[in-house]
Amino acid sequence: MVLGSLALILLIGILPQVPGNNFLQKLLIGVLVVVFGALFVTVSSRIVGLIGSSNNPISGMTIATVMGTSLIFLSVGWSGVVYEPVVLVVGGMICIAAANAGATSQDLKSGYIVGATPRNQQIALFVGAIVSSIVIGITVKFLDNPTSEMVAQGINHAIGTEKFPAPQATLMATLIKGIQSQSLDWQYVFVGVFIAIALELCGIKALSFAVGAYLPLSTTLPIFIGGAIRGLVDKKQAGTHKTPEEEELGKGSLFATGLVAGGAVAGVVIAFISGSSWGKSFLDKVSLEHILETSLGINGYFLLGVILFAVMGFMLYKVALKKDELK
Repeated sequence: MVLGSLALILLIGILPQVPGNNFLQKLLIGVLVVVFGALFVTVSSRIVGLIGSSNNPISGMTIATVMGTSLIFLSVGWSGVVYEPVVLVVGGMICIAAANAGATSQDLKSGYIVGATPRNQQIALFVGAIVSSIVIGITVKFLDNPTSEMVAQGINHAIGTEKFPAPQATLMATLIKGIQSQSLDWQYVFVGVFIAIALELCGIKALSFAVGAYLPLSTTLPIFIGGAIRGLVDKKQAGTHKTPEEEELGKGSLFATGLVAGGAVAGVVIAFISGSSWGKSFLDKVSLEHILETSLGINGYFLLGVILFAVMGFMLYKVALKKDELK
């Protein structure tokens, strides 16, 4: 492991694609990648084991890397617009490492449960990493296609605009610029640090709490409601003995898994359709949003969404209470 880390540092130091004015600057980048990578790869794997990969705070760990790298750069006198992309390079490497760490931990555990052999699973992981790199590149290139109206306004990229706002990327850029220019408001950062310390002293997992505090309410509220439904089901079924297999393959768990998978697939399909002008026009034609807003009003439209969500939650509750029949 030590030899691998040293090899990575030297490789970063000699690669011409890595930004830096000299070998020593690139060497420092390699050291930061190894140090932050060792820290946040461990954190990523741990939190995947606690709450699952869907809530892995990759962006939060990337932000911490960006802040730490920026401060180290300032301490050695590297500041200004020249070093801002260098900070982003370190953050990008750690982001990829942490994402792969969480996904690999999830895959290895799943493979262990179903009886997969480590050798074949590692081969599959290599294939998945290569294929996903190609697919992600094509996807980002496709989605970053501006509309004709945007081009007319001099906007040559769709990602980062109102179409695809990318708020986390904006936050990272703001942090890099703020720290490098020494204009960042640090009081909020220190408040978060001391809140985490207080939570740990109270026996509360600060990492899990931070995920809930970091993610927007629109994301965490459905998660909280799903957990509350799970709690009601467990309370209703108190005293019922269940094997681990019945616990994991219960109808409620399978229904919830379908909701997650269906939402992910629908999001990808809609994103690809809306990535082109004809697709956006098609979605506008089939959308009932304007009709519902006109007939129900804005508040009625929002209330309808709440009612439909409540119906789906009730369906999940009823399905989870059904007696499992495992063969």
